Amino acid sequence: MANVKMDEWLNGRLDKTKESGLHRQLKTMHSAPCSKVVINGRNQLVFSSNNYLGLANDERLVYAAETILHEFGVGSSGSRLTTGHTEWHQKLENKIAAFKQTEAALLFSSGYLANVGVLSSLPEKGDVVFSDQLNHASIIDGCRLSRADTIIYNHVDMKDLEEKLKDSDSYRRRFIVTDGVFSMDGTIAPLDQIMTLARSYGAFVIVDDAHATGVLGENGRGTSEYFGVSPDIVIGTLSKAVGAEGGFVAGSRVLIDFLLNHARTFIFQTAIPPSICAAAYAAFEIIEHSKEKRRLLLSRIKQIKNSLEKMGYTVKGDDTPIIPVIIGDTYKAVAFASRLQEEGIYAPAIRPPTVAIGESRIRLTVTADHSLKEIDHLLSSFHLIGKELNVISEAALL
Repeated sequence: MANVKMDEWLNGRLDKTKESGLHRQLKTMHSAPCSKVVINGRNQLVFSSNNYLGLANDERLVYAAETILHEFGVGSSGSRLTTGHTEWHQKLENKIAAFKQTEAALLFSSGYLANVGVLSSLPEKGDVVFSDQLNHASIIDGCRLSRADTIIYNHVDMKDLEEKLKDSDSYRRRFIVTDGVFSMDGTIAPLDQIMTLARSYGAFVIVDDAHATGVLGENGRGTSEYFGVSPDIVIGTLSKAVGAEGGFVAGSRVLIDFLLNHARTFIFQTAIPPSICAAAYAAFEIIEHSKEKRRLLLSRIKQIKNSLEKMGYTVKGDDTPIIPVIIGDTYKAVAFASRLQEEGIYAPAIRPPTVAIGESRIRLTVTADHSLKEIDHLLSSFHLIGKELNVISEAALL
């Protein structure tokens, strides 16, 4: 039986959410993750997926998962420290460590849990964590659970970071934590500069490479390879360019041993299934031995960004698959996303509190699987809707 008083209270809070234009609802996908998907019964071109290399529906990953599924079953049956550790978990951790060029790696059930696990267990009372202003929610939550103090520095502002490092003499240990590629702005953290500051001030560097793994660097190894540096801790996910599910931490053997014994989000979380480990292993094999998809992805990114900027849109970010198109007003951003769906394009509006007030946007993501025809349709739709909603001028170029 429903708790009427609780429902009344929650409905009141939901009404405020709706009034502010921030109410969200789930959209149901009726087909496999690719550039064209049936969503709520309608055919849509998806420009909001993190499946950057198109591997989530790759037959090689499907075959790898299916093969191990028949051998090991559906679920892992427990945490890694009880019954959830298999040879495929070990094989994948070895593969990740080799790929990230670290001594060892540890699998978590999601990237979120990896960030929270590291930040809630490593820094201690008397330590300080310097966190970029636009870091992912999982980093923010990890910092909140840490016993260390957290100091926020302005987004990719190295002068601000250095000023704050200068004033941190009273702390025992310093940690700098940053996204490699920022999920809402598509910017790349200046990891080379961060490493220089860290060495000058005796800080440890933690990088969440969720959106960079498989994408940045000559071999897709992420921001570390992109800048030619070696941070102390690299955190990542298997659910974006890798096309599978789960998260990981890569670093020294001592670090991994420590997390295995102290990270609560590892110790008390059910392990990802062995079949998913096999699929992710196959994905890393593909990423390691083929640069074609990354090169194609980069060309698609540049085409879309350049075209939108010529139309007069404010486009944020660096050359990453995340292309934020700033609309500004929350209601207009929602209307823009609705019109895109009418044109057969799924790219939801991103609104506060995910982004700052006045920064509502259409967060486009592009994959290597998007065809030139699909991109042309995206761009013509942005041209049409932008003029309809007075986001760009009538004289905007297509």
